[in-house]
Amino acid sequence: MSKQELLLLDCGVSPFCGRVRIALAEKGVEYESKEENVLGGKSELLLSSNPVYKKVPVLLHNGKPLCESSIIVQYIDEAWPSPPLLPTSPYERAQARFWGDFIEKKVFDGGSKIWKSKGEEIEVAKKEFIETLRQLEGTLGDKDFFGGENFGFVDILLIPLTTWFFAYEKFGDFKVEEECPKFSTWVKRCKQRENVVKALPEPEMVYEVVLMLRKMHGVE
Repeated sequence: MSKQELLLLDCGVSPFCGRVRIALAEKGVEYESKEENVLGGKSELLLSSNPVYKKVPVLLHNGKPLCESSIIVQYIDEAWPSPPLLPTSPYERAQARFWGDFIEKKVFDGGSKIWKSKGEEIEVAKKEFIETLRQLEGTLGDKDFFGGENFGFVDILLIPLTTWFFAYEKFGDFKVEEECPKFSTWVKRCKQRENVVKALPEPEMVYEVVLMLRKMHGVE
């Protein structure tokens, strides 16, 4: 497959784009990346490729657009079956999708409430966020990765979101490592993988973006 046949409409600090970058790297698939200015002027290609949400990531495979990061990751797993990202057992696949859905609904929005809040609201948001991480920590248990021994679908959906945790910790005045030590060990284990490290931005860079977003939202 040539790079010209696979184009990712991308944004370096977006954890959702990070998911797609990791999934493609895990499959060993080459692609072209086009950085989008999501806070400035979105390209006509992005607007026409994702007319419903007008958001990155969008993966164009032979010109056909695919939207929403978790759907794109599943598509990648089906289009390039080896190595598999989802388990082979129907039950285990369903469980992976359940936790993927949980992550979609809870983690990013829950963390965002911390930096969007003021005063006592920050404490409420922080407690809810930590509880979410503890639920994930519980399902992880003593496993290396959420699917067991192998890095897979749930890990790919979750690990890019952790690049935003530094900002949540700053504004919430807490440490994930102290609140959820097993979860933090999982983060460190994932970040030992070259495909993960190369695909993700530095947390300090994300923090600078969050500072800008706070001003845009009138929090500061």
